[in-house]
Amino acid sequence: MAMPGTVGRPTGGGLRNLLRRPRPVRADDDERLVAELYREYHRPLLTFVLRLTAGDRQWAEDVVQETMVRAWRSADRLDATTASLMPWLATVARRIVIDNRRHRDVRPPEVGDGALENVPMADEMDGLLHKVVVAEALNALSPAHREVLTETVLRDRTVNQAAEVLGIPVGTVKSRVYYALRALRVALEERGVTA
Repeated sequence: MAMPGTVGRPTGGGLRNLLRRPRPVRADDDERLVAELYREYHRPLLTFVLRLTAGDRQWAEDVVQETMVRAWRSADRLDATTASLMPWLATVARRIVIDNRRHRDVRPPEVGDGALENVPMADEMDGLLHKVVVAEALNALSPAHREVLTETVLRDRTVNQAAEVLGIPVGTVKSRVYYALRALRVALEERGVTA
């Protein structure tokens, strides 16, 4: 009869006897095998893996757990006659750490949203304010200058086409465009916009 507090402990023989048993085994034998693996090898394996993971305890615990799972899966292939399973467990753990490092090196490092908060974003308000300032500067021009800029710049017409639409000579259009652009530049500078 099992004593209270001895659940999961073998009643005799330990890990070697559990490994010698033929497969398939009962579920309680699997539980005892895992418990014995942890009892006997958890501390030394964790110490070994902590060196491999440069002291990262969480990573080391994950590696130890994965190593124990692989030992449990391979229990029928483990040699029960060896003095220690530590060399086999250490080899498996080292391979897990190497695989984890390779996996991390292949993937770009993950970052939180903190870095994205500092990325400058195009502010729609800036564009809107710029349009308002340009519209105010255009309104500050004389009607003739505003009209010639509307035809040549905003409607993308040539000087000849603008002259035809406005019904004025081509030379007058050229002259007005020149002086309108100068006046617009001054009006924008007065509003704090520089080109």
